[in-house]
Amino acid sequence: MNFEDTDFRQETLDLDNPFDVKLVRNFLTGLGFDFDPTEVECTMIVYTLKGELVGTGSHKGRILKYVGVAQKYRDTTAFALIVTYLTEKLLKIYKHTFVFTRPENTVRFAGLGFHEIASAPPLFSILEFGFESIATYQDYLREIKVPDKTGAVAAVVVNCNPFTKGHQYLIEKAASENELVYLFVVEEDLSVFPFSVRWKLIQEGIAHLSNVVMVKGGMYIVSGSIFPAYFLKNETISDVMEKQAELDVRIFANYIVPILGIKRRYVGTEKYCLTTAAYNDAMKKILPTVGVEVREVMRLVATTSESKLPIFISASNIRKAIKADTLADVMAFLPESTRNYLLSDESLEIRQKIKMSEGRH
Repeated sequence: MNFEDTDFRQETLDLDNPFDVKLVRNFLTGLGFDFDPTEVECTMIVYTLKGELVGTGSHKGRILKYVGVAQKYRDTTAFALIVTYLTEKLLKIYKHTFVFTRPENTVRFAGLGFHEIASAPPLFSILEFGFESIATYQDYLREIKVPDKTGAVAAVVVNCNPFTKGHQYLIEKAASENELVYLFVVEEDLSVFPFSVRWKLIQEGIAHLSNVVMVKGGMYIVSGSIFPAYFLKNETISDVMEKQAELDVRIFANYIVPILGIKRRYVGTEKYCLTTAAYNDAMKKILPTVGVEVREVMRLVATTSESKLPIFISASNIRKAIKADTLADVMAFLPESTRNYLLSDESLEIRQKIKMSEGRH
């Protein structure tokens, strides 16, 4: 597909073509990018009318990625052409788009109408553009907000892939220690248990807690747009992971805490997932600066290993049991809602997917 401009020609690349991938990878390497074609859905490039490569841009889902322009063309319309082309393409599918960029580059995107919502120097700033925004999500929070009398308002954020007695215990503890608890459920369907299923199992499992308000996480609570590292199947602690976690927590602190009047955030101790451990560390660093106490609750012990070390209840261990056909061994670690679901034909497709999968989510 070609698009003509007075100075430039735009072309969409074939990511199945090794020549095209090599072309854009070599160009971006010179700009400090490590291009990975498996991380994008579409890549476009801009040439001069004489065939000289000017710049490139890609996207995965609603996220703009790998936007770069050669130094000699930085003062031309090339950057605007790339961003505008990708943004217009995405807005036909999504209501808004995101871009990660270095903090020093935000002014270039701001000049095209993007709004910065959080920054984690020196690696990332995240900006958004579209028909909806963080303000739209804040309006949703105002609609579900419940009046409180004491100011003892807490928050818990869960994915529940699937919902376990460990999750239930954490929520119950928060509910017993506060007047009101907002329970944020990760909304994006990037986990093996879909959001609709996770929401239903949690809802049934906390029906006895009258002071807990369930909240959709939207695009701003542990989402694939803000915190993609959370959903990676192979994880190691890295600056990228830590800064993505920092972005997510800063958004929570700056845009969600003030709306709902949150004073405490409850988290479980993390023994298995390095990404979640990095996320917990970011909370301990950032949330107290906005008046939010972080309460870390010891996970429930499921059993003791032969070495006499405790084995904690976790959703990942439930998925491992499903994969190994040993679900009966972990039924005691599940609330009734999850047990009934996993024993029903309704969960058959998910169980089969887990058995065939190699990923952590």
